[in-house]
Amino acid sequence: MIKIVVAGARGKMGSEAVQMVLNEPDFELVGAVDLHDNRKMMSDIDGMPDVKVMLFEDMGECLQETKPDVLVDLTAPEVGKRHMKIALEHGVRPVVGTTGFTAEDVKELTMLAENEATGAIIAPNFAIGAVLLMKFSQTAAKYLSDVEIIEQHHDRKLDAPSGTAVKTAQMISEVRESRKQGHPDEEETMPGARGAEVDGMHIHSVRLPGLIAHQEVIFGGEGQSLTMRHDSYHRSSFMPGIKLAVNHVMGINTLIYGLDQIIQ
Repeated sequence: MIKIVVAGARGKMGSEAVQMVLNEPDFELVGAVDLHDNRKMMSDIDGMPDVKVMLFEDMGECLQETKPDVLVDLTAPEVGKRHMKIALEHGVRPVVGTTGFTAEDVKELTMLAENEATGAIIAPNFAIGAVLLMKFSQTAAKYLSDVEIIEQHHDRKLDAPSGTAVKTAQMISEVRESRKQGHPDEEETMPGARGAEVDGMHIHSVRLPGLIAHQEVIFGGEGQSLTMRHDSYHRSSFMPGIKLAVNHVMGINTLIYGLDQIIQ
């Protein structure tokens, strides 16, 4: 049995993760972290599962008392980073689905994971289909180097562009010669019209109610174009990836950034 604590347990993603852990025969939910109802049982809180699992407001206290193997963190960037540090210092393996980590954050957390000889996984996107889209895009970029990314998310998302879009652009840049796309004398008559720029590629972010998580990668070539798209219509789409990451993190002693490093 893998003992798990879920952080952000009452959020939309967190509540899905709680249910997934409860449904998995090889997982055991031993605790949860949230902003309210410190030391109350889930079974005593309206809208939460009817299980004798305690909620904590303090991560260190939770890990000290429940002694989990894995922390699944689905909170916000600054909170997720702080929770990762606490988990690694307690010898707990964090699996983090929060986006917004900088390259410096990842470097710092990698050093901490290796110093503690404790595995960790940060995944900008846990949807298997989205990870496959990243990998397929990297392959396509070897042959069609002109590319733009359009990502669409719900209007409560804090970061733009999404971590998935940034990760996709980074993977493409590994196989694509760095250069600015578009007309060399191109000008924006309205600032921001061409979106963000990563290594010469453009990323466009859409935020609207009703959306969950969607990404389109468009490649252009002489006389042709190639469009690849992934859509998450429900947060349950992220659960198989979280399950995969939890199982994988038990066998590593460093930090892995992105499920693409696991799915070969």
